[in-house]
Amino acid sequence: MVNSPVAFVLGGGGVLGAVEVGMLRALFRAGFRPDVVVGTSIGAVNGALVAQDPSEAVTDRLVRLWTSPEAATVYGDSIGRQLRRFAARTHLHSPLPLRRLLEAELGEQTTFADVKVPFHCCAASIERAAEHWFDSGPLVDAVLASSAVPGLLPPMEIAGEHYVDGGIVNSIPIGEAVRLGAKLIFVLQVGRVERALSVPRRPWEVAQVAFEIARRHRFARELASLPDDVRVHVLPTGGGESRDDSPWAYRDMAAVGRRISRAYTASRRYLAANVLPPPGPDVP
Repeated sequence: MVNSPVAFVLGGGGVLGAVEVGMLRALFRAGFRPDVVVGTSIGAVNGALVAQDPSEAVTDRLVRLWTSPEAATVYGDSIGRQLRRFAARTHLHSPLPLRRLLEAELGEQTTFADVKVPFHCCAASIERAAEHWFDSGPLVDAVLASSAVPGLLPPMEIAGEHYVDGGIVNSIPIGEAVRLGAKLIFVLQVGRVERALSVPRRPWEVAQVAFEIARRHRFARELASLPDDVRVHVLPTGGGESRDDSPWAYRDMAAVGRRISRAYTASRRYLAANVLPPPGPDVP
């Protein structure tokens, strides 16, 4: 790594994770390249591709992925099929569409050792009730574990242990980036920490608000305990939409293009105003 290692930290947030593509494009165009990539949930999906190709070209690849028919199939089952599966099992959707998508993009046999910059992704272990970080072994299995949203996808079994979505234990994992030695950290978050919380008024809002309190509490605690020599920049999304908090928002792929564009514009402006560009290569 260079003297001031740069980390890209990609948080969780389901379909809202499209904003991270716009943020990535803004970072690459501003001249920043990661020395390490850390991801949780949908941030693990986006982050794995970035670790494999840490250049602006990956953002074109991510745009194609996010707008592809294959992406729409991940949560594309009919309501009837979802309910029948949920009645017989513990989840609404099959994990096969996401596995096929990841194997097509990352390679079925790819391991962490094959990516170009170090990549770490977080999942929650059921048996140990603990945060678990993957940094070796098969890449696709680890990303599936990190993004196994409870109730939507089944737990991922790896070596006899079962894992669910890493957002449960560490949704915006800046602490891991610090542990890995990063001194300049860019946080790519999906916008929920930007919005004020209010008292829940509908049954489904109770769990949403409870999870947000836990997510934001840990994020604020990690920000407050940063070492003096670490700088963190939380990139803006450019704003959300009223339906982002709907119980069915995780299926809404229609706004992907708008999210990417808004996040790119907002992040480019933020970087220009708040972050000095990285130094260019030494001239002999």
